[in-house]
Amino acid sequence: MPTVKSLEDLKKIREEALKKREIKTASGSIQIVVGMGTPGIAAGARETLKEILKVIEEKSLTGIVVRQTGNLGMDSWEPIVQVTIGENAPVTYGKVTPFVAQQIIEQHIIGGKVVSDYVIPA
Repeated sequence: MPTVKSLEDLKKIREEALKKREIKTASGSIQIVVGMGTPGIAAGARETLKEILKVIEEKSLTGIVVRQTGNLGMDSWEPIVQVTIGENAPVTYGKVTPFVAQQIIEQHIIGGKVVSDYVIPA
């Protein structure tokens, strides 16, 4: 948590928090769902979610909805991230570290190419 030394610091923290909340609740044609059940959190899903939000903010991406869900029932694949673009079938990724999350955003969401190394087989 950042140290608050002035009213300006507090305003900055509030603005950053509102931006992150806006990313999570916006409506868009791209949906990213992060499994945040106990096994996912234990495997690092919280860091993965933070990285996804950070990359979206840094690249000023719009039209993306980021959601959290509970356990997806595939504990050995945690952290799990599911990406749905428009009307296409969802793509479910497993073992998504913060680094892999960056790849998914850059290659799949921006570039339109599925990152096949991390796709969970159906």
